[in-house]
Amino acid sequence: MSLEVKIKKRLKNFVLEVEFDTREGIVGILGASGCGKSMTLKSIAGLVTPDEGRIVLNGKVFFDSEKKINLPPQKRRVGYLFQNYALFPNMTVEENIQAGLFCSKIEKKKKVQEMIKLLRLEGLETQYPDQLSGGQQQRVAFARLLAYDPEVLLLDEPFSALDSHLKEQLQIQLKEILSHYDKTVLMVSHDRNEIYRLSSDIITMKNGEILQYGSTKEVFQYPKDPITARLIGYKNLSLAQKLDDYRVEALEWNMIFRTTKPISSHIRYLGIQEKGICLRTNKDEVQREKKESNVFFMEVVDVLEEPYEYHILVRSKEGDKGNNKQESMVYHQKEIWCVVKKEEIKEEIGIKKGDCCTISIEESQILFF
Repeated sequence: MSLEVKIKKRLKNFVLEVEFDTREGIVGILGASGCGKSMTLKSIAGLVTPDEGRIVLNGKVFFDSEKKINLPPQKRRVGYLFQNYALFPNMTVEENIQAGLFCSKIEKKKKVQEMIKLLRLEGLETQYPDQLSGGQQQRVAFARLLAYDPEVLLLDEPFSALDSHLKEQLQIQLKEILSHYDKTVLMVSHDRNEIYRLSSDIITMKNGEILQYGSTKEVFQYPKDPITARLIGYKNLSLAQKLDDYRVEALEWNMIFRTTKPISSHIRYLGIQEKGICLRTNKDEVQREKKESNVFFMEVVDVLEEPYEYHILVRSKEGDKGNNKQESMVYHQKEIWCVVKKEEIKEEIGIKKGDCCTISIEESQILFF
């Protein structure tokens, strides 16, 4: 099983230009809204036509601009799950599932029964879409896709219309169902947790271009650019300047980091995850930690409380030295985000805006681009 995509299409604000090939498995496409994720899926499905390029699934040419090939959607055997599920409102659950089937009545009935059981829709066969919950509607839409036995599944923000509890339940169900599907699945999302849970590989995108493509765990562990880092959860990013082989300055934060490994002369950015920062407010601990490398005196800018953790924004009193203000506004911030789990402290955090503290950062938690 293989899907090869190389297309180019001019859109309103940018040019969509992507090239990738996939094998069987789930490939997540992660990016901000409007970056071209859904347009890529629609091009594969035949719902929109690229300006140029080529799309091939298992040796079958869907689109080839040079050879003037452009198969209509119904000849591509592609299953496309729309964000709104696109169920027929005047059809029952059974009728919706069999809507795309072209076979005998006996075969249709058998296939529908299989899908009803697989997607746990027993008892809902005669219900109409407006009588179903959002989760039930999604399962019906997915049953209709699988009944068609498509060569590739295209899932466009499949959980965006669901509340968080239902979303997690359906993600577990979908993961189980797709574990038995030995073909290609492309899933678009702007939710990194969703992508991480379900995808074996990941593509990150920005303004119509692919930034990084690799195994999900590899990309999350080693993002290669600041946009990908931001997409997978890095809140702390700064422009960086190499000072010597073992020192680099984070220009946004006016902080100098030391390393034990030589620093590349090509670095432009520095990133740190919230969880990689240790914050201390006790004066004795502050003085003791200050003797270590990569420990900094900071001022608390804000404390944001969530049900199970605190997010603490701190800032160096020295200010920032970022020399590209436009770039800084797009990617970075002067404050550094830290996280403290409530289970790690016995009482109220006891820190407020304006307090002094230290943060210590292990070298292994510092990412260079």
